[in-house]
Amino acid sequence: MSLENLEPTPTRLADLRVHYDQGHLEESDLPTDPLAAFTGWLEDAIAAGIAEPNAMVLATADQSGQPSSRTVLLKNADERGFIFYTNLQSRKSREIWENPHASVVFPWIAMHRQICIVGEVAPISRDEAAEYFRTRPRDSKLGAWVSEQSTVIGDRSILDNRFDELSLRYPDDIEMPDFWGGWLIVPSTVEFWQGRPSRLHDRLRFHRTVDGGKLNDSAAWAIERLSP
Repeated sequence: MSLENLEPTPTRLADLRVHYDQGHLEESDLPTDPLAAFTGWLEDAIAAGIAEPNAMVLATADQSGQPSSRTVLLKNADERGFIFYTNLQSRKSREIWENPHASVVFPWIAMHRQICIVGEVAPISRDEAAEYFRTRPRDSKLGAWVSEQSTVIGDRSILDNRFDELSLRYPDDIEMPDFWGGWLIVPSTVEFWQGRPSRLHDRLRFHRTVDGGKLNDSAAWAIERLSP
């Protein structure tokens, strides 16, 4: 029998299991404000060599409630919340304009950790977005101009040809497009998840108790333990 005719052995997804035993999470393990707690875990992920530790799965929903998700990169976290940048005419942005709420997950699987954030979303100022845009590599700046994000295109050559055209047109300074900018997620909850044996994971969630309280203000937050 030819090897080409052999059926591959299917992997039983139900048999794929991981034993979570890399740590535990007590209330005393976290600082009393979520920004400091997030920063500490992010630094742990960087030190552990996690690939793209600032990658987060962003979930949005349109006005009808139809959800969508994708991975984006966190570019700043401060007392206001969590910031990412994108095309303001993309699907994610259109959904945020219609329904300004979102959730993100940082899936640090190798560490048996994740952070889940839920909150309202607002655009950042054009000045702040432009300041970040100036720090981007040249090719990334060109890419922002090239892609009409989330629109259907005929083939890859459309992108490649437009990139080459714009590269010649803008040999030096590249301004930020009007259709590009940043979003700020202002969290209402920030949950820290640590895998534990027997699927009895540790889940500690900060929830906002003061409207307008800063992310680094411990007085504006309470912490609670959730059943796994």
